[in-house]
Amino acid sequence: MNTLAASYLATWNEKDADARAKLLADHWADNASYSDPMAQASGHDAIGATIGAVQEQFPDFVFTLVGEVDSHHQQARFQWGLGPEGAEPVVIGFDVVVTDDDGRIETVLGFLDKVPA
Repeated sequence: MNTLAASYLATWNEKDADARAKLLADHWADNASYSDPMAQASGHDAIGATIGAVQEQFPDFVFTLVGEVDSHHQQARFQWGLGPEGAEPVVIGFDVVVTDDDGRIETVLGFLDKVPA
């Protein structure tokens, strides 16, 4: 599931909309859904737009894995950080990712652990 987390974070870090759409097509189920305290999105287009909006809000930030991926069956949970590359994350979150039978991301349930004031 480390590969899953890497693909997931790569999607969130991809600035080019066409390249991001390819990552969504390759690693996310067609009916994928994403939910966190700030957004809900279903399908590649809506998830891609959500990612694009986050990148506009934090243009010089990158997502990184914080700690280890914990997984069983078709689900994984991991903590991530968002901040300037090579620096301490400004935002820290925790996501639970559920995959379909083909190992593609089907459901993401996100939580925010640390958010700046």
